Amino acid sequence: MDKYVFMDRDGVINKDPQGWTEYSYVTRWEDFHFLPGTLGAFKRLSHAGYKTVIISNQQGVGKGYFTEKTLDDITKKMVKAIEETGGEVAGVYCCTHTKEERCDCRKPDSGLFIKAQKELGIDDLTALFYIGDTERDIQAGKKAGLKTILVLSGKSTLEDAEKWQSKPDYICDDLLAAVNLVVG
Repeated sequence: MDKYVFMDRDGVINKDPQGWTEYSYVTRWEDFHFLPGTLGAFKRLSHAGYKTVIISNQQGVGKGYFTEKTLDDITKKMVKAIEETGGEVAGVYCCTHTKEERCDCRKPDSGLFIKAQKELGIDDLTALFYIGDTERDIQAGKKAGLKTILVLSGKSTLEDAEKWQSKPDYICDDLLAAVNLVVG
């Protein structure tokens, strides 16, 4: 049986673009910076028999800040770098709709989790983890039935999490610490 770990992108895998990139989105590969320890975390997951599923809101496409093709190019380069360093990505699922479109694939909804589950043939999500950096991530992971890990490498702080209605199951400093928790 394949083992999977679900995770968000911005603030978990790469430096969150808020406040320092054009439009506060990663709109070009030059603005995609892997966070320290991230590539090693993917390698550790892979060596422990895990495949990664990335679930990310990318409404910058829906807002016209960058194109679907640009997002695909950035995604391909990210996956290539992960795989070249020993990691394994089973799939990347992005919601490109704006908040106003009220789709079911935009987190905190769980549409992309269900799509990934079906496409990858995953029987049960309840034994799996979702690693994210916002309350929206924690809400989406819980709605999909996964155990949730908040990482403090992106948008949210410990103080933020204390005020949330949806509490993460675990809190870690970064992706590598979260992976160590998952792998044991």
